Amino acid sequence: MKKVLVVNGPNLNMLGRREPAIYGSDSLATIEARLKALTGELDVKLEFFQSNHEGAIIDAIHATFSNHDGIVINPGAFTHYSYAIRDALAAVRVPFVEIHISNVHAREAFRHTSVLAALAVGQISGLGVYGYELALRGLLRSLES
Repeated sequence: MKKVLVVNGPNLNMLGRREPAIYGSDSLATIEARLKALTGELDVKLEFFQSNHEGAIIDAIHATFSNHDGIVINPGAFTHYSYAIRDALAAVRVPFVEIHISNVHAREAFRHTSVLAALAVGQISGLGVYGYELALRGLLRSLES
């Protein structure tokens, strides 16, 4: 059984209340429940982590070293400038998929750049909260090969 950490960055604890026209009305708890419902089908153990603090996210990534097979990460705004999170992902060498609920490439120019994407197995953007399921499935498929 594969073990995957699902990491959510800043402001994602506000899903369902935060800009529903962009991020939808589902809460983070709802997203986690949907992913948990897939664990039997996908034969995967999931752990969830959310923080608004860069250092806490880095600590969670470090904890995956030798303990997890993969990471699904929505780094929120840290996507665009956190070289520290990028370096943590590079250090642990745990395969990851980057996920964004909105289509970051159709939004403000500063959102078009990800400092993490070059290290990622893949990136999913703009498919709403369904992107989390796709990220998990894609990550698991990549771990099989």
